[in-house]
Amino acid sequence: MRRTIATPSAAEPGAAAATADRAGHVDTLRTEFAFELPRGYVDGSGTVHRAGVMRLATARDELIPLRDDRVRENSAYLSVVLISRVLVRLGSIEDVHPGIIEDLFASDLAFLQDFYRRINAEGHTRAAVTCPSCQESFAVDLSGGGRLGES
Repeated sequence: MRRTIATPSAAEPGAAAATADRAGHVDTLRTEFAFELPRGYVDGSGTVHRAGVMRLATARDELIPLRDDRVRENSAYLSVVLISRVLVRLGSIEDVHPGIIEDLFASDLAFLQDFYRRINAEGHTRAAVTCPSCQESFAVDLSGGGRLGES
C-alpha cells in the first residue's frame, strides 16, 4: 500500500510535511519555529542578531552530540552542540555552529534551551481535563518545568 507524502521545498519558511489520507484530509506538521532572542548574538563586526528559526529535533540530533569529545568531557556542553544542530538561522547567519552558541549571552542560551524543550515536547506535556465542579474543559501543562521525578 502506498501513501502520498507531499513536502514543501526547504526554502519555504515554516516548511511543513503534509500527508493525505484516503478521504483527502491533509494533516500538516509544523517543523520550523521563529523566535526572537532577549538580548541577541553580537558577531565580530558588532551586528546584533536577534531573530531566528529553530527546527524540530530528530533522534539523530539528540544522539550525535553524545559522541562529541567536548560533550564527553563536559556534559553541560551537550546543550551547546544540540542547539547548534537545530538552529536553521540566527539573524543573517545560516551556518550556526557551536562556536556561535558559546558566544551567546547566558540569558539567550537559557531562552533557546527552554524554546527547544517547548517545541519538541509540544502535545506531549498537555492534557485535556474537565473540572469536576463546573464541567469546564481546559488544558493542563503536566511538565511543571522541571526534570522527571522533581516537583
